[in-house]
Amino acid sequence: MSQVEGDTPQGRGAVSNVRLPPRGRAQPPQTESRRTTFYGALFRNELRTTFRRWRTLALLAVLAAVPILVGIAVKIETGDGSSAGGGGGGAGPAFISQITNNGLFLVFTALAATLPFFLPMAIGVIAGDAIAGEANAGTLRYLLVAPAGRTRLLLTKYATVMTFCLVATLVVAISALTVGALLFPLGDLTTISGTTISFTDGLGRAFLIALVVAASLVGVAALGLFVSTLTTSGIAAMATTVGLLITVQILDQIPQLDALHPYFFSHYWLSFADLMREPVYWDDLMKNFGLQALYAVVFGSAAWARFTTKDIAS
Repeated sequence: MSQVEGDTPQGRGAVSNVRLPPRGRAQPPQTESRRTTFYGALFRNELRTTFRRWRTLALLAVLAAVPILVGIAVKIETGDGSSAGGGGGGAGPAFISQITNNGLFLVFTALAATLPFFLPMAIGVIAGDAIAGEANAGTLRYLLVAPAGRTRLLLTKYATVMTFCLVATLVVAISALTVGALLFPLGDLTTISGTTISFTDGLGRAFLIALVVAASLVGVAALGLFVSTLTTSGIAAMATTVGLLITVQILDQIPQLDALHPYFFSHYWLSFADLMREPVYWDDLMKNFGLQALYAVVFGSAAWARFTTKDIAS
């Protein structure tokens, strides 16, 4: 038996083998901190798994190659002193006519060139494989054995896809900036409004445009995640997501559907060009943010409703 201090003279002052907590002081529970640590570890593990896959690296390589090809093409085309592309001053590909004057415009051109197809396709592949890929590999139920819960696992998957959105956009921007600096002069640049801003200001706007482009893919990520919860085939989920992306963009170009165009998630994608105005024109940018948030809420809720009630057999 363990000894404790007694009230008798013989027991008073005796050493106790039982360590009791101070009276009135409860031991703080470690559950919350352990959960936070676990969820952080789960997110880091998802990031490592995603960015170590050859498919992910191949997608990033393709995205990085687009600015290189555009820059080389412009350099070859303007080698005889002619101008590249069509008339400048517009949004999207019209930035290409300004590249020879300032390599920083290659960043805007590359983002405009990759946003309609390459970037959303890459996001669709990653998002479509998020849940369906785990189910197809037979690892989904093992993830759910850990104390993550379906809701938190779904949020972790979505956060991983959004991280890929940001990384993919920055890969395009950094590749374009590097190629632009190597092949063309850098300096003060002229905005769409005709005013001149410093190179530092232009560089800051280029970074802001990259963030806006990443935010423009929030709806695509939610749509792909929802599709991923509908099937156990990663390839089917990826193909369906990419197919929906192409279909929506085709519908956005049909004049007879003009009334529906403002509700297509791709309609305001090129509104990032308004950041190159002086002052910045915010109307279409805010519409884009609101539309992406709406798609994220609708398809994110649909993904949650499907995933939390789905019978996980693999």
